[in-house]
Amino acid sequence: MSQIIHRCLRSTPAVAQSAQGVYITDASGKRYLDACGGAAVSCLGHAHPDVLAAMHRQIDQLPYAHTGFFTSDTVEQLAEQLTRTAPGDLNYVYFVSGGSEAVETALKLARQYFVETGQPERTKFIARKQSYHGNTLGALAVGGNEWRRRQFAPLLNDVIRVAACNEYRDRRAGESQQQYTDRLLQELEQVIIDAGPETIIGFCAETVTGATSGAIPPTPGYLQGVRCLCDKYGILYIADEVMCGRGYPRSRSVCRD
Repeated sequence: MSQIIHRCLRSTPAVAQSAQGVYITDASGKRYLDACGGAAVSCLGHAHPDVLAAMHRQIDQLPYAHTGFFTSDTVEQLAEQLTRTAPGDLNYVYFVSGGSEAVETALKLARQYFVETGQPERTKFIARKQSYHGNTLGALAVGGNEWRRRQFAPLLNDVIRVAACNEYRDRRAGESQQQYTDRLLQELEQVIIDAGPETIIGFCAETVTGATSGAIPPTPGYLQGVRCLCDKYGILYIADEVMCGRGYPRSRSVCRD
């Protein structure tokens, strides 16, 4: 009998005992192709000797240091590499433990930015329908998946919703790709105007939609158009890129008056 509250209360999952490459082996010796860990954690596979060696080197030298009082050469080197390879002026990083915490931190940093710059009246976020940003309360609030939100709705901040960029499902008959993209951007701008740009903190979106819709890329020019609208109205763009990388959209040169 397991004392763990597992994700499904009606059954206990298989006991994973070992892993190698793309496979996990359970306690009975059955081997599984690990098709669930890759997107979130194990993108390099399990038990890669170089990864294990690096982990052992770090544990032997310095397993933990509280970030409120210490930094370390390793974390400084990682920050330098990330900022050096990031596009534009993304010159600083803030390390957290996972995706939900990252979104929660981004929401708080965005609010703090406007408080510090003398704009405390900015209190609202805009996000998209059928999106996923995490399970903590702030991340769940900006997420647009109604099934996940329903029972917690009374605890969640109100968030303004716009349509997801899902060309396969939502592009109308006879509508070109460019017309569809323009319609989404027009909807976003109208929502900003209706809410009052001076009240909005930021727009939060996945660059490639992941957990709630499958791997759905944006249409050409969509994210660049969002970036332009955010710049036009002084709104921060929060890119949830846990599934696909970082630093997109890269260009602001496509902005149109």
